Amino acid sequence: MRHYHRTSITPADVLVVADEFFAALALQATASAARSRTLAGSLGRLTLTVRPEGGHYTFIEVHTDQVGESRLDKNVKKFFNAVHRRAEPSHAIKAGY
Repeated sequence: MRHYHRTSITPADVLVVADEFFAALALQATASAARSRTLAGSLGRLTLTVRPEGGHYTFIEVHTDQVGESRLDKNVKKFFNAVHRRAEPSHAIKAGY
């Protein structure tokens, strides 16, 4: 599946959040470029790419090798919540999953 999110934090900060979040899920980095991560583990494989977009926004794109909404896809959504908390710490997120 393909997921995307826009945020106001920098691409470097997004990658720091990604490294912390996905390390807790026991996903190991298999390859990486300057602004991307490829992670794999028992839940599946994902490729995360970040890029600056139009002014002060950062575009985050995540591709997973899963079909439908798997546990990995739900964790990607939780990662987006972690990114949102980094950008807006006072915002209370009430997810339905």
